[in-house]
Amino acid sequence: MGYYDEHYQTETRQKRKSAKGIAITALFSSVIGALLVIFSVPFLSNSGFLPYDVVPRGQGSEAVTAGSVTETTQLDSSVNLTVNSDIIEAVERVSDAVVGVINLRQGSFWSTTQGEGTGSGVVYKKTNDHAYVVTNHHVIDGAQQIEVSLSDGSRVEAELLGTDIITDLAVLRISSEGVSAVAEFGNSELLRAGEPAIAIGNPLGLQFSRTVTQGIISATERSVPVDLNKDGRVDWEAEVLQTDAAINPGNSGGALINIQGQVIGINSMKMGGSVEGIGFSIPSAIAIPIINDLEMYGEVQRPQMGVVIRSLSEVPSLHWQETFKLPDSVKGGVVLERVEPMTPAERAGLEQYDVIVELDGVQIRDTHALRKHLYTKKKIGDDLEVTFYRDGKKQTTTLVLAKQTL
Repeated sequence: MGYYDEHYQTETRQKRKSAKGIAITALFSSVIGALLVIFSVPFLSNSGFLPYDVVPRGQGSEAVTAGSVTETTQLDSSVNLTVNSDIIEAVERVSDAVVGVINLRQGSFWSTTQGEGTGSGVVYKKTNDHAYVVTNHHVIDGAQQIEVSLSDGSRVEAELLGTDIITDLAVLRISSEGVSAVAEFGNSELLRAGEPAIAIGNPLGLQFSRTVTQGIISATERSVPVDLNKDGRVDWEAEVLQTDAAINPGNSGGALINIQGQVIGINSMKMGGSVEGIGFSIPSAIAIPIINDLEMYGEVQRPQMGVVIRSLSEVPSLHWQETFKLPDSVKGGVVLERVEPMTPAERAGLEQYDVIVELDGVQIRDTHALRKHLYTKKKIGDDLEVTFYRDGKKQTTTLVLAKQTL
């Protein structure tokens, strides 16, 4: 072996030893450094100082990104769980109180009694022997027999206690046997647009019984024109809640509930045509006194004036001056088409073509306003102050309201 080879091998061994020593030193230094950092962080944190490269959770780009994703996901899950749990609890509280209502009519001589239609109803009261169900007038209209389908699928015969075409409500009585739940009414007057709303009913029939749909209260005071006698003219404007919770045929008479599981409305109708997300429900504040009257009297105890009326806006403007001789300042009112004999209106001196503009000092612009004042503010036997125009002269009279007769 020559000098060069021996020198090269010696140098190589020295380099290997040197590299090995450097590696060991580096490893030892790293361990010591890591230990120093670990033990120094609590001290530095408590003293208010942190080294630049030690970032607490929630500060710095990497920590914020990782921490935020984790915490936001957990928060979202918690919020969703809370909302969903509230909805589930609300539905479970009232679902079994929502029943099916079957309108049965007699078929031909050769056929048996058959179902002509189904709707929904809500059990709102239960005594020892009976349970009471509220539904829509149009659900049971024309029925020769009515049955109620309970939550367990059993069907029982129902007795019609009373019905009211104006508010589209009806009350049924059934045996309390098998009735497992009773719904609680909430106060619809406390509702605000945007609150959660849940509809429960039987859309498209009993095969979809107690279907639950969720939405919000879209509006709390909507007036919807109603043609009661199907003559093509508006007879009444129903005051309803508007919701975007899906309401379909068969949902009629079912419950609209709040997040507490209280019934705030009785579902009544859906906007026709291709319109979606617009359904209507009779507010509980309006429904409750009607239900009480129907249960107790079999009809709604309403006061009457004894007149046939039409809104001034429905009369050609030519008659406003020529026939009624109204001053230009009158832009609305109610025309008396006819005054029935032996009625409060006749006894108070009202005549055909009088134009009513105020009741009890409250401006009356159309028939809806007159009926609303009469049916919601007055009772049988109350005095009613009527301000009207006759032959261009403004006059006032007072009549005593009597019981309405149909």
